[in-house]
Amino acid sequence: MKNLFLSICFLCCVVWAQAEDFTQYVNPLVGTQSTFELSTGNTYPAIARPWGMNFWTPQTGKMGDGWQYVYTANKIRGFKQTHQPSPWINDYGQFSIMPVVGKPEFDEEKRASWFSHKGEVALPHYYKVYLAEHDVVTEFSPTDRAVLFRFTFPENDHSYIVVDAFDKGSYIKIIPEQNKIVGYTTRNSGGVPDNFKNYFVVVFDKPFTYQATVSDGKVLENQKEQAAGHAGAIIGFKTRKGEKIHARVASSFISFEQADRNLNELGNDNLEVLVQKGQDAWNRVLGKIEVDGGNLDQYRTFYSCLYRSVLFPRAFYELDETGAPVHYSPYNGQVLPGYMYTDTGFWDTFRCLFPFLNLMYPSVNKQIQEGLINTYKESGFFPEWASPGHRGCMIG
Repeated sequence: MKNLFLSICFLCCVVWAQAEDFTQYVNPLVGTQSTFELSTGNTYPAIARPWGMNFWTPQTGKMGDGWQYVYTANKIRGFKQTHQPSPWINDYGQFSIMPVVGKPEFDEEKRASWFSHKGEVALPHYYKVYLAEHDVVTEFSPTDRAVLFRFTFPENDHSYIVVDAFDKGSYIKIIPEQNKIVGYTTRNSGGVPDNFKNYFVVVFDKPFTYQATVSDGKVLENQKEQAAGHAGAIIGFKTRKGEKIHARVASSFISFEQADRNLNELGNDNLEVLVQKGQDAWNRVLGKIEVDGGNLDQYRTFYSCLYRSVLFPRAFYELDETGAPVHYSPYNGQVLPGYMYTDTGFWDTFRCLFPFLNLMYPSVNKQIQEGLINTYKESGFFPEWASPGHRGCMIG
């Protein structure tokens, strides 16, 4: 009888431990089977931390397409840092990274790879996919302002990684002695000052055997620096079968120096540790609400919607050398102290989202409201649609 009691207690503990992982109910692909003509959600898989400054997503749509990932697509063009709140508002500060083999292809059509949802894992804090065209497995897990990629390559003398800084004004520099690429993108959809830039840094754990910069589609081998309408970089390696190459990536709206500081969010953690930390961060937020009495599909619907509800407004502030919050103002172009949040349409979110955040996450909503005061101080009025600055869209 005693053994039976212990067995039941052990079983209950196991079931409870499993139930505590609320991320198992979240499907970031929900709502991605959409088109311009017919929305079933107009979402994309936002791989991120709750309210994170940067999201990452596999990109199936063409550069500039607001429908940047759709479920019915069968090719991935890159893995994009995104800040897009909706396809109608579109994106800003975006750039992408993509592994290829065989030829150093930069063109988004030529570098694209077939993929299958059977070879895809999408969680709020982790993404993995098999790129059939290149025989490469890509995995990544983000922090608030940084991300760690792991690429598993085949045996190949010509393995490459493309960094695409996108068009409409970008810059890239290869620093081979540090296994490093830095750059910035100015790509946006409006609502930014003239000095807007998203500065990024990418650090690899393997020396380059090939390097080229790209200027408006032209690949320039052995050149290290490029400013162009559409700049990019390609670096290459010789890889063994199953060799794993890591890329540590971070960005900043303030400076290259701040981007390096944001890279420290990764610490010395490997991918598995970052995945666990990301899962823990999401469980702390999702676990604020426990539901019961439903079926599995209902749990999945509830927690997938809760995941969407705590992505925006996104944190648009960074932490300086003292750990204090500072932000690039998308309203006046200055770097100022204090919090800033953005990417929300107040014309709709005032109804339900903000009351919900006040009830469930008051400490975060306090920061969001401090950011709203800063918006008023820096621009003279509150936003009706902020992304990242005033977009003048919809009613107030």
